[in-house]
Amino acid sequence: MVLSKEQKIFIKDVIKTCVRKKFQNYKPESSNMPFHYRLLGKDRLALYSFIHSLNTSFGTSIFEPVAVALAKNHFKKAEAQYVLGTAISEEVQNKIQQIINNLSTGKDPNKKNEIEAIRKICQSGKMNHFRTVKVDLFVESADGEKFLFDLKTAKPNISNFKDFKRTLLEWIGIELAKNTASKVNSLIAIPYNPYEPEPYQRWTLKGMLDIDNELKVANEFWDFLGGSGAYEELLKCFEIAGIELRPEIDTYFKRFRK
Repeated sequence: MVLSKEQKIFIKDVIKTCVRKKFQNYKPESSNMPFHYRLLGKDRLALYSFIHSLNTSFGTSIFEPVAVALAKNHFKKAEAQYVLGTAISEEVQNKIQQIINNLSTGKDPNKKNEIEAIRKICQSGKMNHFRTVKVDLFVESADGEKFLFDLKTAKPNISNFKDFKRTLLEWIGIELAKNTASKVNSLIAIPYNPYEPEPYQRWTLKGMLDIDNELKVANEFWDFLGGSGAYEELLKCFEIAGIELRPEIDTYFKRFRK
């Protein structure tokens, strides 16, 4: 057993609390869809709309607190929505732009080399202060190695990859500006594989991301945080939470059958 009894109870409570809050605040789309209503039924359309609405809050309401709960047993520190800092060298900002330009013209990404290039100039020249996005998940190992995760949807928009890469490199620059010797990693995390049982289509992320060092998908991410087998146990927690919530869900959507 990878997850403790306490962790499983916490995870189920997080899931059920999120769904119940959605019930309290959810308002189905009011657009008139007479053909769809008659073909499928208002309750099924309401459920579809509810699922879509729930998807938008999965990251912050479920995945982030669950990730913290898993990581706390294996890491010295784990925190969601972590404020990394605001100071970054102007030379680092220029270097990041150069890296992205090179990747845009076909150069293969190499995160280790990119980090070392940033490390050399992380405290050089003018220090700029700006507000970057918060780190979705910050974990630090017992030996001080830091991992900064940006949680994304299962099928991230390809047009935004440059922005993703820039954020990952900016986080490195900000962290190293505080401590040039810091051992730091920044990665994209995708909570599940929408193509399962086929492998995740990693080719869609190639070009900007160093796949081996900047991406963790599904079990790679959850098992990294909670230990081997954590992903499968996590899915079981979701299944049990769903079974326990089913009477509430059925009762809630009965109102749309009228």
